[in-house]
Amino acid sequence: MAKITIKDVAREAGVSISTVSNALNGVDVLNPETKSHVLKVAERLNYVPNLNGKLLKSGQTKMLGFFTTSVSGPYFYKLVESMSRECDRLGYGLNVFVTKDKHVIMSNILGRRVDGVIIYEELRIDEQDIIAMEKDKIKAVFLDRVYQSDTMGSVIFDSYVAAYEATKYLIGLGHKKIAYISGVDTMFDSVQRRDGYLAALREYQLPIDEDYIIQGYFEEESTYSAIKSFLHLHPGKRPDAFLAGNDLSAIGCMHALKSEGFEVPQDVSVVGFDDIDIAQYFSPPLTTVRNQIARQGILAINQLVGMIKEKEQGAAQKLAGELVVRGSSHVKIDRKDYRTNMFD
Repeated sequence: MAKITIKDVAREAGVSISTVSNALNGVDVLNPETKSHVLKVAERLNYVPNLNGKLLKSGQTKMLGFFTTSVSGPYFYKLVESMSRECDRLGYGLNVFVTKDKHVIMSNILGRRVDGVIIYEELRIDEQDIIAMEKDKIKAVFLDRVYQSDTMGSVIFDSYVAAYEATKYLIGLGHKKIAYISGVDTMFDSVQRRDGYLAALREYQLPIDEDYIIQGYFEEESTYSAIKSFLHLHPGKRPDAFLAGNDLSAIGCMHALKSEGFEVPQDVSVVGFDDIDIAQYFSPPLTTVRNQIARQGILAINQLVGMIKEKEQGAAQKLAGELVVRGSSHVKIDRKDYRTNMFD
């Protein structure tokens, strides 16, 4: 069956193409009877308006784009859900582009398939790409770097300070051998959390051991394997505590420790990042840095829409984390002293 066009609607309704266009777009120049008649004919014919044509006239798609390499895991679920709800509230749709192909990303951004974009780490958007976006006055909000200009901004977590404070908390519990479970080496949050961790070790003059930076890729299974491997390769170097780059890594770490016969937190303390929903229900409940994930999504959409409507310029917004202490962290106890105290 041939696709119904605006010409078909006009012919069936006995009116001009411009009259059909005015009726469909709500232009207030028609009498109510004519408008109602045209809309009924369009509905009966199952006419679908040409959005590209509307785009050419209005210059807007009423769609925003979220560009990322992954949407798996609790963080992305909460982030995308919060962005989608805020888009709906503001009268926009949200397209999610999941790809590692930078050509696809830039062609969609520069081709104005959407009115504005939100960009997450690992997309390899470099300085030249940003210059091209600035030149074309693309409205963008980054979640993977600090950036601010008239048409671009950012909403990030203060991962450096949060990791510094979490490491300082573990040091305060008496832990001196603290390992960090990293995500992907190029990811903004992973690097910032590692740097905050290292800064706390330096401040308290604790030794920095490269073996204690273990890559878990922000994934439960990868972290489980990495920790198991570490414990087998370095039997005499078991850390007192682990600071994990996210909660999934923390959970994978705890599974690995338990599988090797270690108790959390009696033998090893574990701290995560994000405070995903399962964190408080895990056994033991996970001590973690609560990141404002939903707020990050809401702020990103609001800033982007504000720039699209030319009501505000880009801003660099930074969200503080909150350490939530639960059962996976504990004052360091020497097992010999622990056993002696039990019988005192």
